[in-house]
Amino acid sequence: MTVQRFGIDSAQGWVQRLDQQIFLADVLNQDSGVQMSVGFGRYAKGESNPWKVSYDEVLIVTKGSFTVNGPDGDVTAGVGEVIYLCAGTDLVYSAPEDTEMVYVTYPHWLAATQESAEADRLKEWHPA
Repeated sequence: MTVQRFGIDSAQGWVQRLDQQIFLADVLNQDSGVQMSVGFGRYAKGESNPWKVSYDEVLIVTKGSFTVNGPDGDVTAGVGEVIYLCAGTDLVYSAPEDTEMVYVTYPHWLAATQESAEADRLKEWHPA
């Protein structure tokens, strides 16, 4: 299909980070025949996740607010705002309140991470 619509309630295949209340679900990925990943994230208030992005990423906040602490300090976005992350950036994702967001990555976040020095961090994630 050339035009598709996705909602957070229709997302399947959620994964969770360790025992935290951090959840991700791709709706488009390398198995979809497209060049980017698109998915949804849910972070409970106070949860955080250190990461190094091996891909370009855009986060669109749809509920709550979200903070990324990177080399230049904190960047916080609220509903309707966007955070852009450049490949190669060490950061910490964090949620000052219950948050939902859409993420878009190029190339696919999972494949890029599997091929990076950060591949061991994928072991922190399991089916929800």
